Amino acid sequence: MRLSVVLPCFNEEQNIRNAVRDVAVWMQSANIDGDIIVVDDGSKDGSPAVLDRLKEEIGSLRIVRHSKNQGYGLAVRSGCDAATMEWIAFMDSDGQFLAKDLSLLLAHTDRFPFVTGRRAHRADSFVRNMFGKVLGAMNVLVLQLWVRDVNCGLKVFRRDIWKDIRPTRGVEKLFNTEMFLRLKQKKIPWYQVNVPHYPRLLGTQTGGSPRVIVRMFKELWDLRTQR
Repeated sequence: MRLSVVLPCFNEEQNIRNAVRDVAVWMQSANIDGDIIVVDDGSKDGSPAVLDRLKEEIGSLRIVRHSKNQGYGLAVRSGCDAATMEWIAFMDSDGQFLAKDLSLLLAHTDRFPFVTGRRAHRADSFVRNMFGKVLGAMNVLVLQLWVRDVNCGLKVFRRDIWKDIRPTRGVEKLFNTEMFLRLKQKKIPWYQVNVPHYPRLLGTQTGGSPRVIVRMFKELWDLRTQR
């Protein structure tokens, strides 16, 4: 298989080295031909320097840089836009997923062009878990879209469908929601697999900030009016 693995990175100085090495080791052991695309989304910490050193160590690493922080969705989108392999995967780079678990998704790519994970047991705080449930409920009520664990940060899909599912309005919390809306509109079949989720040991999560939450409601309205 020829696979591009996209890792969004914002202020992940403490995690990005292990995340990239983890993917590189898995790709070699699984006989995956491809590359690793890290999107540095305007990091203000030492992430850029870490990535520069990793580039000398790992030949398959490609770095895409945003001059300023643009949000999770646009970081993933930039990485997928830069991908050239037959298949594209993306994975959070905060240590809460392991590259080897991508194999759980790849096992179904012979039958489905899009395969997504579902965190069987979320290793997050009570507040983040409740926030995920609220987002799921809003997707149903406002968009008539039901996907269990819509924001699971472990997905793989054929590159030739990217043009059909590429989000244009969901740039933060609703990036994944918009992808599933487009899958539904284009009648593209997909499959969901239970995957492990690991506690975040280093760094600070930013997904629950007030700015992100406000943007999420704006995106929800945009998707509702533009369907």
